[in-house]
Amino acid sequence: MDKALQDIIDNKAWTEDNLVKLLELRGKDQKDLLKMGGDCLLQTRGSEVYYRGLVEFSNICTKDCYYCGIRKSNRETDRYDLPDDAILEAAAFAHENKYGSLVLQSGERDDEGFVNRIDELLKKIKRQTNGELGITLSLGEQTPETYKRWFESGAHRYLLRIETSDKELYTQLHPSDDKHSFTKRLECLKAIQNAGFQTGTGVMIGLPGQSLKHLARDLQFLMDFDVDMVGMGPYIEHEETPLYDQRSSLWPLGERFLTALNMVATLRLMMPDINMAATTAMQAIDPMGREKAMKAGANVIMPNITPSNLRRNYLLYQNKPCTDEGAEDCSNCLSVRLEMIGRTPGFNKWGDSLHYFQRVNNPKK
Repeated sequence: MDKALQDIIDNKAWTEDNLVKLLELRGKDQKDLLKMGGDCLLQTRGSEVYYRGLVEFSNICTKDCYYCGIRKSNRETDRYDLPDDAILEAAAFAHENKYGSLVLQSGERDDEGFVNRIDELLKKIKRQTNGELGITLSLGEQTPETYKRWFESGAHRYLLRIETSDKELYTQLHPSDDKHSFTKRLECLKAIQNAGFQTGTGVMIGLPGQSLKHLARDLQFLMDFDVDMVGMGPYIEHEETPLYDQRSSLWPLGERFLTALNMVATLRLMMPDINMAATTAMQAIDPMGREKAMKAGANVIMPNITPSNLRRNYLLYQNKPCTDEGAEDCSNCLSVRLEMIGRTPGFNKWGDSLHYFQRVNNPKK
């Protein structure tokens, strides 16, 4: 790698301009960057990749985000809501197959019935698995009281994507009302931290109007906010969304993918002890996308264990992979894929973020 670029990494000189230089790397210098990200992960966390069995249990959503395929205004998707028994069955599958952890994800609701239902499900999953199955929630913006209640009922990780840390760009992705407020999103992330959760967030790469400077500031935001987990990947448009009209102005898919790899490797170098997911959006562009993300520094993967007949209705973006595979197919496929790149499944482990323990035991002043 060019000496000036190596100096940026060695000196941890994470200025906006320096981060842009890393994000725009291609060719040999990019390969060097990706290898450094992967080596940093191996030195910090080893070769284990942690499984999170993903249950997308409902695509009913009260939000109307301009980029999302399950936005409430999309009349072209069949809405569904899994019964509790099916969710508990998926949790049992994750436990029996040694996943270690479960992710409950859905469209966004904050009504009393939904909040109570999640609370009861958490308690049932904990009882059913003898407290052995870790639980991550990805259920959007809630009140501080709800976050605290769900934490006390057994969830210990929460993922809420910031989408972009740039307020102006954020407002272009959402309707201009109180339900889609950038300020509220930040307040919710802080409330998640305050409730005690291992806190995860993430950004989309290649949004309309987004620049490498935006992405550099996203990386700085993730570090400054002291996040424990990150899931980020390329933005992929959905034809039943308002942003689809801007598709002609987007970066080519290949550029979005390569930049996403650089984001993963760079963030791993900036925050060596966090957990980082290899997202399915990477695989939607490149058949080996998740593997390439893991080799660049990601250490979490989320096999989809939603009943396969419903997966095609949880399409946040077009061409989402693995919508027609059964849970066992997905599990077997991942084990083979990990072996191909020299990684091992972290079976029966929660695989918690080391950064979380550092953060809570040594809080910033």
